[in-house]
Amino acid sequence: MRDDRSDMELEKVIRASMKMADVPAPELNDKLKAALYQQEAVLRKQTATHKLSLWYLPMVMNVITFSLLALFALIMIENSYLSYFAAGICFYVGMAGILLTVAGVKRANLKEEITIRIEKRGALT
Repeated sequence: MRDDRSDMELEKVIRASMKMADVPAPELNDKLKAALYQQEAVLRKQTATHKLSLWYLPMVMNVITFSLLALFALIMIENSYLSYFAAGICFYVGMAGILLTVAGVKRANLKEEITIRIEKRGALT
């Protein structure tokens, strides 16, 4: 390796820049602390909650109920035409329940009202 002394000025500049200690101005430091304290105060005032939307629950329960009724009709009714007819009606009512739930939620904007809010533990208080 070659010992080149011609870059001594560059080396001095590099060493000087490495030794520099940038200290922020006290005004900037105070502004940052004030912003941090303000943000912390806002977080303390907010209640930490978790939202659980339940708008789909009636639809799911309707589909499960009428699917089970359709299955029961297929198993228990011996006449195949009658059993398929009863299962078809159950299937139709289940699909109508889905359609009515979606239309009702969109029309009445119920998603926000059919929500359970659960407070989180361990949040800033």
